[in-house]
Amino acid sequence: MTKTAYFDCLSGISGDMTLAALIDLGASVERIEASLRSMGLPKLSITAEDVKKCGFRSKYVRIEHPPEKAHRHLHHIHDMIEGSAEIEPAAKDLAKRIFGHVAEAEAKVHGTTLRKVHFHEVGAIDSIADIVGVAIATTELGITSAMASAIPTGTGQITIDHGTVSIPAPATAEILRGVPIATCDIKRELTTPTGAAIIKELCSRFGPVPSMTIDAIGYGAGTMDLENQPNLLRILVGQTSAGQVSGNAATGTADSIEHDHVVVLETNLDDTTGEQIANCSNRLLKAGALDVTQTACTMKKGRSGILLSVIAAPDRLASMEELIFRHTSAIGVRRRLVERDILPRREISVETPLGRVAAKAVRLPGGDERIKVESDDAFRLSEETGTTYQEIRRMAEQSFFGG
Repeated sequence: MTKTAYFDCLSGISGDMTLAALIDLGASVERIEASLRSMGLPKLSITAEDVKKCGFRSKYVRIEHPPEKAHRHLHHIHDMIEGSAEIEPAAKDLAKRIFGHVAEAEAKVHGTTLRKVHFHEVGAIDSIADIVGVAIATTELGITSAMASAIPTGTGQITIDHGTVSIPAPATAEILRGVPIATCDIKRELTTPTGAAIIKELCSRFGPVPSMTIDAIGYGAGTMDLENQPNLLRILVGQTSAGQVSGNAATGTADSIEHDHVVVLETNLDDTTGEQIANCSNRLLKAGALDVTQTACTMKKGRSGILLSVIAAPDRLASMEELIFRHTSAIGVRRRLVERDILPRREISVETPLGRVAAKAVRLPGGDERIKVESDDAFRLSEETGTTYQEIRRMAEQSFFGG
């Protein structure tokens, strides 16, 4: 069994909400405060109190420290973390990975490098305390995997150091690439860059609550009061079966089955030629589609047709749709975000008695491996040597497994 945290982000997520929920789950305020003070912040203090949001009890965290105007770079924050003798190595690594997501997003948004990017709000002491505190609490609670609901970001506009921007803020939107976002018409910023980075690093899977035995529930309150719903982050912690949720929240290591999200696009075609569909399929694959399939189907009025299905990474959805509309007669495309379980794999080159052949080595649950010879490479070697594809494949497997 695996100790798993499920982040129920009904009202978004921020650093202070996450830290409060983890403290509500039992993480030690005193330990977190002492660890943060050891980072060169001797006057920092943390208090946690019970509050009510729309009638629901929750924990609210207040971080106090002397005022400052520092805009820190990533290496400054790394030095602060590494300079602490109180923080465990696993928590240090987790905190640095969370900050890494923010730094990469800020660098891309502002067109600079990781070395040169400087943090604004996220470089302030309270944000540093939130991220490092979350890393310390996650490690202390022994959470080894995590998943979350789709993330509502809110809507409208906010004012940051760079002026007025739309919600989600540019850095938040960049961090959440590949993460499912939930529709929300609340005109407030519900998800902050800090909260987005925490979710991005901790959670390997998104969707409804998994099959789990709940051991504890923590409620973390945000600062705002919302009119029609409690401004809370709920974290459920419990036991899940091995392989249900992958990834180690504290160390970032992966279990034998990996999880991600892909988009599936489908359209029915009954007035597009086979040559056009083949051409479109090739264009989709060259543009980065993970898979393209054609399935014969019967459409309305009894006409024969083709169901064109495309699997792609979420950030390629727009380019995939454009290719379908441009190179087929489609006038509509269905699309949906789905979860995908995949086995870890690596590209290899196997030496056979007839020459080298490319393949993929796939790791199965339990640690065993199997290989899949790349067909194009095997057919090439088959033609060059006058043997069969099946023989090339047999030789490659025998060579790989040492038979």
